[in-house]
Amino acid sequence: MAGRRRWSTEEILDTATELLRTGDAESFSVRKLAAALGTDSSSLYRHFRNKTELMRAVADRILLAALADHRPEGDWKQRITALALRLREAFGQQPQLAAVWGRYASGGAGSRLAMEEVLQALRASGLPEEQIPARYHRIVVLLSALIAGEAGIGGLTAEEYDQGMEHFRVGVLGADPERFPALAHFAREIRPLGVDRRAAFEEILAAHLAQIEAAIR
Repeated sequence: MAGRRRWSTEEILDTATELLRTGDAESFSVRKLAAALGTDSSSLYRHFRNKTELMRAVADRILLAALADHRPEGDWKQRITALALRLREAFGQQPQLAAVWGRYASGGAGSRLAMEEVLQALRASGLPEEQIPARYHRIVVLLSALIAGEAGIGGLTAEEYDQGMEHFRVGVLGADPERFPALAHFAREIRPLGVDRRAAFEEILAAHLAQIEAAIR
């Protein structure tokens, strides 16, 4: 009787990425991955010690692909902004995996590339060396939160998105002015979370970088 096929690490990650892209991190399991590959869980543990290690490898793979041909250009703010937009685009194409990145941070090759670029940009900014680690941490927390939040909306079906927009219009435009006076006043100017996300992303990041620049001055 022929033995079961031996899957490579890359093939395992390919299948895991597809399962996470079409499902979610909560329902994902090594057992489901093994079933999709037509093997048993024990064979996968030869490649990854546990689910957490596997998830970290998947998240890092997205970073590695996003930065594969990245070439730093411009001043320090332009470098960080370009990196941020690359990550936004990468996870925007696979929104279910953004939450994986936010939860399962790694020290893999892709993660190290992103860390190196942010740290080098901050060094070029003129920040005192002792302030760079804390500033780096704040930037990464901001980016992961923005990208994960945007991906949550990007993962909605067209029907779910339309339902949400209708619910927003009814709830906001119909707000009781006595109970919600400020909301009723600004209702027609308030925009839903799903609208104009890229501009909001860039403005929030630009404001944070401007704060760093002001501290340098």
